[in-house]
Amino acid sequence: MSFKSDIEIAREAKKKPIQEIGLRLGIPTEHLLPYGHDKAKVSQAFIEGLSGRKNGKLILVTAINPTPAGEGKTTTTVGLGDGLNRIGKKAAVCIREASLGPCFGMKGGAAGGGYAQVVPMEEMNLHFTGDFHAITSAHNLLSAMIDNHIYWGNELEIDIRRVVWRRVMDMNDRALRDIVASLGGVANGFPRQTGFDITVASEVMAILCLSLNLEDLQKRLGDIIVAYRRDKTPVYCRDIKADGAMTVLLKDAMQPNLVQTLENNPAFVHGGPFANIAHGCNSVIATTTALRVADYVVTEAGFGADLGAEKFMNIKCRKAGLAPDAVVLVATVRAMKMNGGVAKADLGAENVEAVQNGCANLGRHIENIKSFGVPVVVAINHFVTDTDAEVEAVKAYVKSQGSEAILCKHWAKGSEGIEDLAHRVVEIAESGVSNFAPIYPDEMSLFEKIETVAKRIYRADEVLADKSIRDQLKTWEDQGYGHLPVCMAKTQYSFTTDPNRRGAPTGFTIPVREVRLSAGAGFIVVICGEIMTMPGLPRVPSAEMIMLNEAGQIEGLF
Repeated sequence: MSFKSDIEIAREAKKKPIQEIGLRLGIPTEHLLPYGHDKAKVSQAFIEGLSGRKNGKLILVTAINPTPAGEGKTTTTVGLGDGLNRIGKKAAVCIREASLGPCFGMKGGAAGGGYAQVVPMEEMNLHFTGDFHAITSAHNLLSAMIDNHIYWGNELEIDIRRVVWRRVMDMNDRALRDIVASLGGVANGFPRQTGFDITVASEVMAILCLSLNLEDLQKRLGDIIVAYRRDKTPVYCRDIKADGAMTVLLKDAMQPNLVQTLENNPAFVHGGPFANIAHGCNSVIATTTALRVADYVVTEAGFGADLGAEKFMNIKCRKAGLAPDAVVLVATVRAMKMNGGVAKADLGAENVEAVQNGCANLGRHIENIKSFGVPVVVAINHFVTDTDAEVEAVKAYVKSQGSEAILCKHWAKGSEGIEDLAHRVVEIAESGVSNFAPIYPDEMSLFEKIETVAKRIYRADEVLADKSIRDQLKTWEDQGYGHLPVCMAKTQYSFTTDPNRRGAPTGFTIPVREVRLSAGAGFIVVICGEIMTMPGLPRVPSAEMIMLNEAGQIEGLF
C-alpha cells in the first residue's frame, strides 16, 4: 500500500479564504490582518472586546516521552480539533509555531501529519508571519543596548563580569554557545564572555507567550534582569530603557495567528517555546482568545507529559488562571515496543510482550496527570503495522491504570478516524469531574519546588545541587522571587537526565547544573544534566535534504 507524504497531502488542500475561517468564530473581517490569503493575525482590539465572555472547554493534548518511533502529538491535537467539529462542536486548535532550528536540524516540520494537518504547511514551518524574527530582534536589541550602555560610560555601574543577558538566533549553532565578544580594540567595547541561545529559549519568547496584552508585555520586558553590579544588585531592562522599543518590535507579534486545518477548521498558531529548555506552550493570548470564541479548545504542550504537561499545569495555568477540563495522552504501539527494548528496525514485527513491557512509561504519565486532579484518556495513534493483539495489550494496560485508551486513525482518515475520541472527550469535559490544582504552592521554597517536580513527576530519589546553586536560590527568595514556579530544562527522551534511559526508571538522581532567573517571564529556569539552551545540528542535518524542485516547490521539509 502506498501513502502520500505529508507535503503532498498539504499541497492538495482545498483551503478557504482566511476571512471565512474567522467568521466561523465570529471574528469580523476588519479584525483580521491578512498575511496573504490563508493566514491572518487577530487584532488586539477584537481580543480586548472579548473580555467578560464565558470560556469554552479546554482540552490538553500531551504524550509519552518521545522516541524515534514517533508519537504524533501535534497530529492528534489537530485531528481531535477536526473530530470535535465533525460531531457538531464549535472547536478550535491552539498550537505553537515552528522553530527553524529543528526544521533544518533533525525534527522536520511541526504542523501535524497525514490527514490531520494545519496549513499552509510550508509557511508555518519557515518564516510564517515573522513572529520569531521579531522576538529575535527584540532580544538582540536589548543585548546591543546593554553593551552600548557600558561602552558610553556605564552610568549604571554594570559589572561586565555579571552581564547575564545572552544573545539569541533561531538556528541550531553549537559554535555560538560560548563566545568572547567585543574583541578588536577600544572602538569595539569591552571584551567579555557571553554566548547565544536559540530563540525559543529566549525570555522574550516566554514573556510574549505569557503576556495578557501590550501593557503587560512592556511591564514584563522591563522586569527582565540583564546584569548585576559589583554589589550584586540587579540591573533591569527598564534601567537600560529598552522596554519601549522592544514592545514596538513585538507589537504585531503579540497578535495571534489564525490559519486552518485540512478540513477548514480554525487553528491558532502562536508562540513557540520548547518544553525541554523553556515552558513548552503556545501563547496565553491565543489560548484565552480561542476559549472565548469557541466551545472547545484543543491545545498541546511540548514533548512528554513530564515536561510539557507539567509546565502547562504549573506555569501556564497558574499564570493565566486556566484549568484543563480533560487531558489526552498520546501513545503509539511502536513507541511502547521501543520502550520495551525493541530496536527501531524491528518495530514492524508483532511483539505483544514488548508492548506490555514498554507500557510502564505510559503508566507513569497517566499517574502524573491524575496527580493534578485532571481526568486523562489515552489516544493510541494508529500505525498500519499495529496488530489487533498489540492494540488490545495497550488498552488492557491502560484500563488496569484506571483510565481508557481509544484507537485513533486520524492520520489516515482525518476527523472520521478520531470520532470515538472526540465523543469521549466531550463526555469527560462536560461531566465537570476535573478538579485541577498545581502540584506545589507558590509559597514553597524554590529548591523544594525543584524537588517536588523531580520526585513526584520524574520519580528521582534526590536532587543534586552545589552549595552555590542553593545559595543563589536563597538569594532570589530574599529578593522577593521565592513565589515563582520552576521551569525545568531537561532531556525530553527520559524521566532521567540520561536520554538513553527509556521506560519508567527508578533509583536515579537529578543533577542541577545551573539556575537562571527569568524575572520578566516569572519563573526560575533549572538546567539539569547536559541539556543545552543552544542545540547543535546532527551529523546529517535535515537542511541537506531541503531544496526547491523543478516546479519551484519545497522538498524535504517534512
